[in-house]
Amino acid sequence: MNYAKFEKLSLKSHPDLSERWVQDRIAEEPSMLGLGDVILKDKERSQPRAGRLDLLLQEADGNRRYEVEVQLGKCDEAHIIRTIEYWDIERKRYPQYEHTAVIVAEDITSRFLNVISLFNGTIPLVAIQMNALKIDNHVGLVFTTVLDHMPLGLVDEDEELAEATDRGYWEQRGSKKTVILADQLLGLAKTHDPKLELKYNKFYIGLARDGQPLNFVIFRPKKGFMRFEPRLSDSPEMQERLEATGLDVMDYDKRWGRYRIRLQPSDFENNKKILEEIIFEAYENAHKE
Repeated sequence: MNYAKFEKLSLKSHPDLSERWVQDRIAEEPSMLGLGDVILKDKERSQPRAGRLDLLLQEADGNRRYEVEVQLGKCDEAHIIRTIEYWDIERKRYPQYEHTAVIVAEDITSRFLNVISLFNGTIPLVAIQMNALKIDNHVGLVFTTVLDHMPLGLVDEDEELAEATDRGYWEQRGSKKTVILADQLLGLAKTHDPKLELKYNKFYIGLARDGQPLNFVIFRPKKGFMRFEPRLSDSPEMQERLEATGLDVMDYDKRWGRYRIRLQPSDFENNKKILEEIIFEAYENAHKE
């Protein structure tokens, strides 16, 4: 059996492969960065009184945007500052979105990784190292996340900051059928803790016990479906298990550590067993934290 040998290339010193070439490859298939199900929103995006943002990506079914800056060769101070500056401009221009700064470079040394880590936790920042590999006459790119962004605190689950609403608000924003679906899922949760109740907030319906939030699952009713969001660890096994049931798994929200599952009212009876298992596992995980 013959095996092909990969040759590692230096993009910075390559005569034909440029930063624009890398941008074009990412733009063709943004998921290669490992940021989840994202789409290209803009490329070479002009910034007021600044330069141009290499790539702006957005969650396909979410409200997070990624400000991506690509650099050939080693990451340096200018690259970090430029990435953070563009992230700051975009988040101020479009505050309705969650924003994450993304640094992509061929070489992120331990020195600069330490510098980037200092920002992480204050600024949502992701560092991705890229490698160009050649086989025969073909060149491929491999991206490895060396620093993921740290959640800045569960602000939208902080009951002191979350604006309280009521059932009527959600029946209007969603529908009576999808709010009833929240009741049914609450019923499954109550088999493990009878004191649980629904807590109606502006952006989601959570759970509470004795008046205190316990949001191991949350619900976001829409007109025709509900977004069911259990807090579970992301793993290929869990992904396969969920998809094998036929549930509509939208994506995994890394910031909040939740799977996002689209449920139709009919899905409750058809998938009651797996939904009960998911809720129980999320409940158990919440009590281990």
